[in-house]
Amino acid sequence: MSEKFKKELIEWIKVIATALVFAFIITQFIRPTLVRGESMYPTLVENDYLIINRMSYKIGEPKDGDIIVFKTNLLQDDGKPKDLVKRVIATEGQHIKIEDSKVYVNDKLLDEPYIHENYTSGDIDMVVPEGKVFAMGDNREKSLDSRYESVGLVDEKDIMGKVMIRLFPFNKIGIVS
Repeated sequence: MSEKFKKELIEWIKVIATALVFAFIITQFIRPTLVRGESMYPTLVENDYLIINRMSYKIGEPKDGDIIVFKTNLLQDDGKPKDLVKRVIATEGQHIKIEDSKVYVNDKLLDEPYIHENYTSGDIDMVVPEGKVFAMGDNREKSLDSRYESVGLVDEKDIMGKVMIRLFPFNKIGIVS
């Protein structure tokens, strides 16, 4: 093996090792995710490619209106656990009530300009327990969310992160709110 080849090989190993270290560090802070379904329409649509901030709730708490990605016990067609993308409606200690297709938090009617139709089915009247959040999709009639027993309240430890940026489609690149 020539000396020149050894130097070239060492340089390649350094470049690859550096790239792997950077990739590991980046994935600790952000994570890509893909929207499946129409539960967040019109805010998000099928196949929107999102970047979530994995550190958001390591240093802070979920807030009303945040769009989050969380783990569930639901299974996808391939048998893997299903992650859901929903909007935080109420956090621990808040009183949520859904009555006559309207949503109230702490007895105040929510102003929800982001929802698809001005209608929310369900009959909910509860105080969100410690360590939990109540989350719903923006397309209420097509959303499997905290109103349903199969999803229920979201445990804060199951929240993977806050949706920050839409990367695709390219004509909609930007911050998601």
